[in-house]
Amino acid sequence: MASLYLAPELAGADVAAGSVVRVTGDEARHAITVARVRVGERISVSDGDGLLATGIVSSTEGGAVTVEIESTAWHPAPTPELWLAQALAKGDRDELAVQAATELGVSGVIPWAAERSISRWEGAKAEKGRERWASIVREATKQSIRPRVPVVEPIATTAMLAKLPGRILVLEPDATVRLTEVDLDAERITLVVGPEGGIAPRELDALSAAGATLVRLGSEVLRTSTAGPAALAVLNAKLGRW
Repeated sequence: MASLYLAPELAGADVAAGSVVRVTGDEARHAITVARVRVGERISVSDGDGLLATGIVSSTEGGAVTVEIESTAWHPAPTPELWLAQALAKGDRDELAVQAATELGVSGVIPWAAERSISRWEGAKAEKGRERWASIVREATKQSIRPRVPVVEPIATTAMLAKLPGRILVLEPDATVRLTEVDLDAERITLVVGPEGGIAPRELDALSAAGATLVRLGSEVLRTSTAGPAALAVLNAKLGRW
């Protein structure tokens, strides 16, 4: 299986079979010094926005990886888009959720400052946290060889989640509606996952009042690191993507 390297500079470029692409910067350094990419290997290159090109490495000189392209493919954004609003959680549980969600095809991730979140992103920590999640998303995109890098939004409050476009599905163990029963006829679907302590009643009320649907996965109560990816897997199957 080919390895994937991201080259945003390819956006808008005329990349086709027979053309030559140069990967530079941090991606090239990682390919050459960490991944030990060698001449003759097959790799994939993407602009992170739908273009996926695969070819043979012809040079690793001058701090760049030169690839002779064999084939290209354009992957349009999926409809509906699946987003994850993940509550901040202690340890690395929220990061595990974000990593798995990326591998499962999520279009975007929203860090959520839930009432019961132990972890807090305040001041300069808010942007630092977003950048950390963006790095996790980028690496998970490359690992899963996805042609599109998911968006990582700034930290959001419950009030901000209530104003999101499209369909909002809140994972709640006590909900009466199963996720498999929900109509998915929307351009965008956002899954809302609470922290380890669960979503506070007033947050559930606020989201419900805004039109969100409370849904459950099954009889088991999943960790915050597991719930979002599990729900995404269900939606992928329900949408016929798997």
